[in-house]
Amino acid sequence: MSFAIETQSLCRRFGDRLVVDQISLHVPRRAIYGFLGRNGAGKTTTLKILLGLLRADHGRALVDGIDVAVERRAAARRVGALLEAHGFYVNLSGEANLDLTRRLLGCPATEVARVLALVELGAHARRRVADYSLGMRQRLGLARALLGAPPVLVLDEPTNGLDPEGMADMRRFLRELPERTGVTVLLSSHLLGEIEHVATHVGILSQGRLVMEGGLAELKAGLTAEIRVQADDPARAAKVARAHGFTIDAADDGLTVRLAPGEDPREGSAALNRALCAAGVAVHALHPELPSLERLYRAVSQSPAAVEATP
Repeated sequence: MSFAIETQSLCRRFGDRLVVDQISLHVPRRAIYGFLGRNGAGKTTTLKILLGLLRADHGRALVDGIDVAVERRAAARRVGALLEAHGFYVNLSGEANLDLTRRLLGCPATEVARVLALVELGAHARRRVADYSLGMRQRLGLARALLGAPPVLVLDEPTNGLDPEGMADMRRFLRELPERTGVTVLLSSHLLGEIEHVATHVGILSQGRLVMEGGLAELKAGLTAEIRVQADDPARAAKVARAHGFTIDAADDGLTVRLAPGEDPREGSAALNRALCAAGVAVHALHPELPSLERLYRAVSQSPAAVEATP
């Protein structure tokens, strides 16, 4: 398979600290790839290597098949980036800001109107950026990244600081981009819920290593539903649940019951509730938890073992 972004055993040190440790990413073409990890996990360093802003100590980084270290300028023309710092001239219009970048890239003048239309800012093209809302500035940044129709986009926290309406707009733009433009999106964020709304694939970093990668649907399919139980006597509730064939994953202030693969969580919750009540256990609450990106992330964070699905 040909990948839009690929890294091969990528490593980078800062002094004695190994920040990126043998990372091999595989981002399929036209995917929206959620790049996840805690602060300090190595995400930003990896992105800087992909953008040619840092050199790897070992390994290769390829963008659209081009080795970034060997052909940095050619690779840079294949990728558009939206980072947290916008760097706009706020006293110029959105249109004028884009025109400056367009000239630097050597793109035709028609590119400005095209990308403004893509992010639905055409009606505000001649307003000063100083008068733009944060959501509009984020969309303008996305428009700038799309100048020249690069086949790859690298976006770092594109919904950071947005209000709910702005976040919803950005999600919609991102979901539509691959189909409308054919672009591949590498999206770095710490907001798991936002990633789950848009991503088709995910890669999770922990302490500089890639510990999970694959299609989001396939990875979630490997999880079973769970039920969080709050009862007056968790130890007795666990004993009753086990006696009725349920699997207990954890017991602290409450109880976590894991259902069988494919079992309907509504039916499982009802059966568990009946068993507990019949045994005289006072049930305060039942909270079914479906397979989710948050649960995937939690499972990987708690385990040192690497998990991988087919990209």
